[in-house]
Amino acid sequence: MFDENYKFTAVDRFLKYVKIETTSDEESTTFPSDPKQLELSKLLVEELKEIGMQDVEMDEYGYVMATLPSNVDKDVPAIGFIAHVDTSPAVSGKDVKPVIHKNYQGGDIVLPGDPSKIIKADENPELKDMIGFDIITSDGTTLLGADDKAGIAEIIDAMNYLIQHPEIKHGKIRVCFTPDEEVGRGTEKFDVIKFGAKYAYTIDGSTRGEVEIETFSADAVVIKFHGKNVHPGYAKGKMINAIKIAANFIDMLPKDRLSPETTEKREGYVHPTSVTGNETETVVKFIIRDFDADKLKEYESMLKELAEKAVANYPGSSFDFEVIEQYRNMKYVLDQHPQVEAYAIEALNRLGIKPIKSAIRGGTDGARLSYMGLPTPNLFAGGHNFHAYTEYIAVQDIEAAVKMIVTLAQIWAEK
Repeated sequence: MFDENYKFTAVDRFLKYVKIETTSDEESTTFPSDPKQLELSKLLVEELKEIGMQDVEMDEYGYVMATLPSNVDKDVPAIGFIAHVDTSPAVSGKDVKPVIHKNYQGGDIVLPGDPSKIIKADENPELKDMIGFDIITSDGTTLLGADDKAGIAEIIDAMNYLIQHPEIKHGKIRVCFTPDEEVGRGTEKFDVIKFGAKYAYTIDGSTRGEVEIETFSADAVVIKFHGKNVHPGYAKGKMINAIKIAANFIDMLPKDRLSPETTEKREGYVHPTSVTGNETETVVKFIIRDFDADKLKEYESMLKELAEKAVANYPGSSFDFEVIEQYRNMKYVLDQHPQVEAYAIEALNRLGIKPIKSAIRGGTDGARLSYMGLPTPNLFAGGHNFHAYTEYIAVQDIEAAVKMIVTLAQIWAEK
């Protein structure tokens, strides 16, 4: 089906995008969290116009949206493709220098800008399926930015292909490139009604063939321990040190289960992320995760019981306990729209790519969008080792993702 003479543009676009710093800022209260992201967003507006997309605009928050009109005369649901412009603040994304390792023949990949940064073959089993591929990395002094500049490049190239091949029938397609996904705010200002798609896909997954329809359900818990501060020179029998109450509480957490470092696959966890305070008040913050939303209540009850025990050990102290709902497993929504996953799997099968159904031990913009009325699973973009100096992606996987998007658009029109 795919035109063998088509010259892919995704890799060239990707190599250009990664050189633009778009790190988001988790401490910022502005939106987007860092205006540097807008530099790439403005470029994307121009590129979408250049390939012939319509209704191209960037709104006041930095969301870039565009339309590829339907070329069929029957009623086809509008579908959307979404990726994010920002990169993780965990590793620098400034002055990225991409390196292409052509015709990979196995073994470790030493990154030339910092030879201590090595993509080790025994730690990256996906590499065994990339023999003969051209692998893109950074030089080792920054992350690469495949998460998710690869997804952006793939979506634009797929739209370019469809525009250049009008014989391929498709319904209305909407694309959106969002800011601040990496700091959990990617959907904060997203206007589902304005976007105008009935279903969507984020192109933000990893291994070729991934179809992710399930995420953790997530809550945050904030526990404030209240003590009593007295001048330490005269504190005997009077001081109640909130720091020690919090330490006693933390020491009671399970040591061999229910933590990120002791769980995998479908196991949930209870994870303290920060401790701040003084003798008078100490605050312990948690994130709580499980694929089964009902288990979150069990974990939260456990934390409350442990807090009660800690306070009982320090008579005269008290605590406040707050639960903040974050997001829920998108599977609960997507199960009501099985065709969204089914068409993605069919697209992969048509391309000879083995579908990999996986559950995300985290969240995606798709999880939030699904509960905002836009069912949105996550599909592979091809990158690996996200948020790390050792991030990498294969040229061949970038081009496979372009084909997947094109094929998926065609299947929606056929069905």
